[in-house]
Amino acid sequence: MMDLKIFDRMESEVRGYIRSFPVIFNQAKGSVLIDESGKEYIDFFSGAGTLNYGHNNPVLKDKLVEYLETDGLVHGLDMATSAKKYFMETVERVLFKPRKWDYTLQFTGPTGTNAVEAALKLARLVKGRQNIISFTHGFHGVSGGSLAVTANSKFRDAAGVALSNTSFMPFDGYFGPDVNTICYMERMLEDSSSGLDHPAAVIVETVQAEGGVNVASWRWLKELQKLCQRYDMLLIVDDIQVGCGRTGQFFSFEAAGIQPDIITLSKSLSGFGLPMSLVLIKPEFDIWKPGAHSGTFRGNNLAFVTAAQALDSYWTNENLIDDTLRKECLVRDWLENIVHSYPKAGLSVRGRGLIQGLVFAGSGDMANQIAKNAFAHGVVIETSGANDEVLKVLPALTIEDELLVRGLEIIERSVSEVLANKSASGKVLKFGGKAR
Repeated sequence: MMDLKIFDRMESEVRGYIRSFPVIFNQAKGSVLIDESGKEYIDFFSGAGTLNYGHNNPVLKDKLVEYLETDGLVHGLDMATSAKKYFMETVERVLFKPRKWDYTLQFTGPTGTNAVEAALKLARLVKGRQNIISFTHGFHGVSGGSLAVTANSKFRDAAGVALSNTSFMPFDGYFGPDVNTICYMERMLEDSSSGLDHPAAVIVETVQAEGGVNVASWRWLKELQKLCQRYDMLLIVDDIQVGCGRTGQFFSFEAAGIQPDIITLSKSLSGFGLPMSLVLIKPEFDIWKPGAHSGTFRGNNLAFVTAAQALDSYWTNENLIDDTLRKECLVRDWLENIVHSYPKAGLSVRGRGLIQGLVFAGSGDMANQIAKNAFAHGVVIETSGANDEVLKVLPALTIEDELLVRGLEIIERSVSEVLANKSASGKVLKFGGKAR
């Protein structure tokens, strides 16, 4: 066992992932993590979706080192810098012009919740209304405004203050496949006695990653946009975890043919694990006064360098899209085979692109124990969902096929071990202590 005493002694009880992965990681390359003892782990976690291009991607690292060696500006608030200029030029050339889009860019504080806070604040300014519609099982961050639109009671209960100005509506499929939740929402909106205050905006994830890999259909997303237009609400898509190519195309909503009023990005945006957060705003809604939303670290020039390089290297053609969709089929088929191998275990699969969930009906004990067994065998993987009942497969988009298959073999082995143990003992140990 590694000596983790200093973490126990000095770090707050709020620490979470260290409890699930109780080793000291020392190195990382591509889709492999290495601890201080030299043991290697296949990464099916990707920094909670922050490392779509793997650890220490050499294409990005070389550009970053080159920039540092020329004494390029590291910290710049929201001043103009060469790195920021090139990043914006690259976004326009690679993302906007091919799509014929027109958005302004707001650089917020460095994490996803900062982008969500800015998006919510701006929507309220634009519409002059306070209420926001969010969805069951949604997760948008743990600071004040973003926590108010987050559904999970584990996070909400830690707020210490009232969380208001949000109305939660059922996500696609919440009542089962036969209930159209858009109709439910529309009935609430059209009825002046429903008790629903007219919202300024709707915020949605196309795939609820933390919420349990719940996937919105393209039809539902199209209907949601039309609903927002009919009732004068802005549509905010939170693409923080499932954007930047996670579902195939760069933006997770593209195949639905919608164009949100506001888009939030973070996590894999920098491409290298460097903190960076961004809000895309349709120009007619960019009504900010200068300095009205600020932050010391909204100008991470190192992140601008690697983000621009990631766009140039991976998004000027469709090679990564095709490879991601090919790997989606590989992962999906493997997980479906596990489901069919254990027909009485209550398993199912859901997901899109390279975010796939192996779902265990009921509590999260089985999923947690499988994650624990997988870690012991050399795979880093987490669970998600209201009760941690979903084993979330989240590898780098650039993972080699051989590593991907090895990791899936370990997942299958871990499922077999846990189900055999459950059959023998009638109970499963809980893999607890995780926090985000």
